Amino acid sequence: MRHARGYRRLNRTHEHRKALLANMAGSLIEHEQIKTTLPKAKELRRVIDKLVTLGKRGDLHARRLAAARLKQDKHVAKLFGVIGPRYAERRGGYVRVVRAGFRYGDMAPMAFIEFVDRDVTAKGAEDRERAVAESEAAAS
Repeated sequence: MRHARGYRRLNRTHEHRKALLANMAGSLIEHEQIKTTLPKAKELRRVIDKLVTLGKRGDLHARRLAAARLKQDKHVAKLFGVIGPRYAERRGGYVRVVRAGFRYGDMAPMAFIEFVDRDVTAKGAEDRERAVAESEAAAS
């Protein structure tokens, strides 16, 4: 029986798990879709739902709580400026986990985790902008 076992430990220490989920939440907010293992995706779903709820609130205290959980200020800004207002009328279920087969090296079950009404142009947008800026700088 698994009474009083509230979360997946993911074979990591508390601090490592906390940093892992913070980094993955930031990546999901930035790209709006990421591929990871199935247990990590299921655990990240719990974290990101709470962050989107903070983004919907939008007050200063919610912003400080989200900033304490996330690593970068640009992720907090996107959470409160784009994602929070997008799901203002939705009552939950902001992300979905889609199974994506098994990893070749160790047969780990893989999954995509993505926002339900995601912006498909957000994935890789920052990399495209950086490549354009570098090519313009090299041309001039």
